[in-house]
Amino acid sequence: MIRRLDRRDFLRLGGTGLAGMALLGSGALAGCGGGGEGGSGGTVTYAEGPDDTGTLKKLLDGFDKKYEGKYKVKYREMPADTQGFFDKLRTELQTGNSDIDVIAGDVIWPAQLASNGWLLDLSERFTKDLQSKFIKGNVESNVYQGKIYGVPFVTGAGLLYYRKDLLEKSDFSKAPKTWDELKQMANKAQEDSGTKFGFVFQGGEYEGGVVNGLEYIWSYGGDVLKGDKVVVDSPEAAEGLATYRSMISDGVTTQAMTTYKEEEAQATFLRGDAVFMRNWSYVYALTSDPAQSEIKPEQVGLSTLPVATEGQEPAGALGATNLYVNATTKNEDAAWALIQYMTAPEQQKMRAIEGARLPVTKRSYKDKELREKVPVIALGEKALKTARPRPVSPYYSDMSLKMAEQFAAVLRGDTRPEQATKTLQSELESIIEQGKNA
Repeated sequence: MIRRLDRRDFLRLGGTGLAGMALLGSGALAGCGGGGEGGSGGTVTYAEGPDDTGTLKKLLDGFDKKYEGKYKVKYREMPADTQGFFDKLRTELQTGNSDIDVIAGDVIWPAQLASNGWLLDLSERFTKDLQSKFIKGNVESNVYQGKIYGVPFVTGAGLLYYRKDLLEKSDFSKAPKTWDELKQMANKAQEDSGTKFGFVFQGGEYEGGVVNGLEYIWSYGGDVLKGDKVVVDSPEAAEGLATYRSMISDGVTTQAMTTYKEEEAQATFLRGDAVFMRNWSYVYALTSDPAQSEIKPEQVGLSTLPVATEGQEPAGALGATNLYVNATTKNEDAAWALIQYMTAPEQQKMRAIEGARLPVTKRSYKDKELREKVPVIALGEKALKTARPRPVSPYYSDMSLKMAEQFAAVLRGDTRPEQATKTLQSELESIIEQGKNA
């Protein structure tokens, strides 16, 4: 009889942190086999959130064609937001009879899932030699207690999108370097053009809102954890959150931003209703699709995120996806074949060019064709060098809920930044203490 874990028990048993970023492989696994027993044929069920670029469907259709008569892939569309995806996945996996074989999941999940025995150990398949073809930090994000439970698949860093044409009309020739510059430029361009929003971002009470709040804290020199010590109650962190709130209180955007996720932000920007947007690299590909965008690629500029004071390094957050295999899969060989296929050179290049998914292996950023055809490649490379992981802790998921709550309260104007950081200091310390004593 299986005892169902409640959320706190589950997270205490197997929390996780972001140990690094994951990158989309460029053929690193092509031609590799070995390791483990598994099914020799059949349908492999692949779970991932929705994909607006259309490249995922191409990948999966290509797999069916390549392995026709041997393997077939079935796509399970999961919720777009990380928490919704995680909750649905956890509910299935804890029963031990989920039909999902391959999971395209958040980089913060490996320890949580692996600690409960829900992920297949890929150490014999994803060998040290294969791992060496990927950026080290991204491989390490899949490691739990010395074993590797996933393969890096997709990466990204927080980027600033802006309307070049609107800035030029307002006599601005470059992207803003600081948050204060962004506010000034957004207000003027909005007033000059009549654009609805000066700035759109992810301010909802969910993981994306945590990422946005952290970027402000980091840009002002604050942090949440140093080792296992909570350090969020600092003047720097409070100042960062004060600037976060000022995007609404100074009229750069509206209170509606407190509910926005990635999809709402991109839809608003692509309709031409915003001067600036904070989002991930994939949105750039959507500007070339008339069905999804009323603005054209030549109207859009890209930059690293602003900072508190000019001259500082940008502090965009890392966002990444790994490929995991359900430990109870009956199609292990098919699952591994799918992972090999998804990380092969042709598929990787197609998704980079058509979907603006940042390439992955060490050699990918030297590909001249990719650099020419995908403008975000060069910027992505720059952004990834300074991008930061979310707080690394075995209790990250529990911490994330508290950060989401406090960051959203600040953005809504329901609590002062100084009170939010003080509350978080106490709550996060309590989570760590409870985890150690569990």
